[in-house]
Amino acid sequence: MKLIFERGKDGQGCTLLPECDVPEIAIDAPVREKKLHLPHVSENELSRHYTELAKQVHGVNDGFYPLGSCTMKYNPKVNEEAAALPGFTKIHPLQPAHTVQGCLEVLKRTEEMLCEITGMDAMTLQPAAGAHGEFTGLLLIKAYHDSRGDKKRTKIIVPDSAHGTNPASAAMCGFQVISIPSGEDGCVDLDRLREAVGEDTAGLMLTNPNTVGLFDKNILEITAIIHEAGGLAYYDGANLNAVMGVVRPGDMGFDVVHLNLHKTFSTPHGGGGPGSGPVGCKAFLKEFLPGLQPVLKSEEHGEIAEDEERALRFAVAGAPVLRELAFAAPEHSVGSVKAFYGNFLVVVKAMTYLLMLGREGIPEASRNAVLNANYMMEKLKDLYPMAYSETCMHEFVMTLEKMKHEIDVSAMDIAKSLLDYGIHPPTMYFPLIVHEALMIEPTETESRETLDEVIAVFREIYEKAHENPQAAHEAPVGTYVRRLDEVRAARKPILRYEFQ
Repeated sequence: MKLIFERGKDGQGCTLLPECDVPEIAIDAPVREKKLHLPHVSENELSRHYTELAKQVHGVNDGFYPLGSCTMKYNPKVNEEAAALPGFTKIHPLQPAHTVQGCLEVLKRTEEMLCEITGMDAMTLQPAAGAHGEFTGLLLIKAYHDSRGDKKRTKIIVPDSAHGTNPASAAMCGFQVISIPSGEDGCVDLDRLREAVGEDTAGLMLTNPNTVGLFDKNILEITAIIHEAGGLAYYDGANLNAVMGVVRPGDMGFDVVHLNLHKTFSTPHGGGGPGSGPVGCKAFLKEFLPGLQPVLKSEEHGEIAEDEERALRFAVAGAPVLRELAFAAPEHSVGSVKAFYGNFLVVVKAMTYLLMLGREGIPEASRNAVLNANYMMEKLKDLYPMAYSETCMHEFVMTLEKMKHEIDVSAMDIAKSLLDYGIHPPTMYFPLIVHEALMIEPTETESRETLDEVIAVFREIYEKAHENPQAAHEAPVGTYVRRLDEVRAARKPILRYEFQ
């Protein structure tokens, strides 16, 4: 299809602006060295362009989207309705606190609910995404050790199955990354962990359930090993959707946690944002949290002690209001990590999801995610070997190494074949510790009927691949774009349009 810059011609347009109602100010000095390139298209052409783009995009609204470790769950439309309310959209971050009490209430209530789910004592909603949350959480760990004069703690331990952002975030904070191998069971090798810890250990970054979809049965021992060495335990919340409402990171021994609102709490995922990566911590780290935090204030007594907050928040209806929400910076804050208070409307969507599900719905969502993953795994494991055969959590990992060796059909070929059936491919070649890996996460929002249809497709692709391996190499054949030269795209990417 044509790019938007290749449509229309000079002079076309569809902008109808009202008359200017403020004085016009002329700027004598040129503000640009080159002419600004903007497409000149009519409203008709513009509408057709975006409609054509929409037809070529596959999203969770189009069909099954089993992207492992990314939790492409359905985004309830009620979330969008709540976030579009004028009281949330027609505000400004510099307004006085007393004029936006409802918005502050959203932030405060969301923090409280996330603390209850994770077992943390305090939460910040300022980080803008998951990796941003990792970075923020590691800043808390660094600030804690520095406050104690413990400058020798310079190393962060990261399992070899971790998300790639974990070591990157640790390095950005100035830590040395120590990678430890996984055991044969796909979980942390305790002996190698004990060998790695020492007086220079600042902390451990861990996802549980881990990246191969397994809950580490030794989690309490793992966090105890880190604490005995004087380090802190950091929980990567990317897979929290498998256990939310069932077990809490804080009860596993973790001191810091980041959450992905787009992975676990149904806010939109993909397209570069907006995201939200809240960070929670235990009480002893609260003083280092970034930016301004919503707190309860009393007109007569100033800031209200934390132990009084719950009594005030859940006071009997009709009781006099003795508090007002305001913002205050923690005493030894690491500083703001984003402008103002984070991506506020994303938080509104997450809070809507939490309130809609409630105390009973949250664990039910987790259990359904685990049930769906195990159902698919059991129905496919007779054809597709599983990297780990025990009960999985929210996702499972296939290994197509045998198929690749016997008939030269790779994980890439199977993934590309799915496109011809209107199914988004699962995650390919990750985690790196599994050869020819396909990671599948059906999520809790898929019905059994949908899962049965997808299982039938996987089985059909398997049979066809053995009958005609060459056809698998050529897939997809029914999409807008056939199989691309991915090596060339990686080595010689075209990142910008060259104007004539």
